[in-house]
Amino acid sequence: MSMSVLVGHGLDEELVWHYGNPVAEARLMESGEGVVALTNREIVEISGEDRLQLLHLISTQDVEKLPADEATTLLILNPQGHIQHAMHGVDDGESLIVWTEPGRADALVAHLEKMRFAMRVEAVRRHDLQLYWTGHKVTLPEGARCRHSELGGTEVFSPLPLEANVGMWAYDAARIAAGVPRVFVDTDERTIPNEIGLFGTHLDKGCYPGQETVAKIHTLGRPPRRLVQLHLDGSMSALPEHGAELKLGEKAVGAVGSSALHHEMGPIALALIKRNVDVEAELLAGEIPASQEVLVDPDVGLHIRPRLR
Repeated sequence: MSMSVLVGHGLDEELVWHYGNPVAEARLMESGEGVVALTNREIVEISGEDRLQLLHLISTQDVEKLPADEATTLLILNPQGHIQHAMHGVDDGESLIVWTEPGRADALVAHLEKMRFAMRVEAVRRHDLQLYWTGHKVTLPEGARCRHSELGGTEVFSPLPLEANVGMWAYDAARIAAGVPRVFVDTDERTIPNEIGLFGTHLDKGCYPGQETVAKIHTLGRPPRRLVQLHLDGSMSALPEHGAELKLGEKAVGAVGSSALHHEMGPIALALIKRNVDVEAELLAGEIPASQEVLVDPDVGLHIRPRLR
């Protein structure tokens, strides 16, 4: 690529923000020809005969009989139901390869080691693998393990470097437009799965740490907060900072997570706001006027409707 600009701050500051033309890069994603380097994501391999049994017992996901090559997302909660770990991966019948956010893998490995007791499970960092997102027209390297991405396309755990042609600007804009939250970026230490549309959470499995909270709120409805997509005032020529206060009048009602300038939708963001904020209310994201698009029903429960579009 002729010119690349790096992300200047935050979790992704070592990655490429764009390669000179973010609009063209967005089109490459849409056409299936895009490749995004997500090489700061940390990769863990979980092996052993009891790996799926252990993860079934301690996570939000039903993976006890996970078919080979089927993508899965798992959350590990504390006893109060707050998200502590998030994994996105694929099992090949012998081991599960997962990625997690920068700085999170060592704690995940330690937690799995602590919880395995006498079970035949081993978790190790895989520094030899790197994560990429690729479109459906991209030829994948031999030996790579792949999973379907929530954005469409493929997440590739590759032993070889791939030539990326799309930066984080276009990738994050596509993710925000799709309403896909990035755990630990669009969430905080108090987030429960119900607030983000039960992302990575199976409702018809047995007990696991934090399950009581998830089940209670699902049964009764009304999670404390809800994920929304914000449509920001484009005349401000700026995006809100990550963590910027979201206000209704003078009252703080939430915080902004990811934001990006989308090539068609304009400036957009994801945010967590208090459940009882009117869905039609106009808000301020920092100093930027913003309207909401509902991603999680304020009264979500057994009548779950994670997307209202």
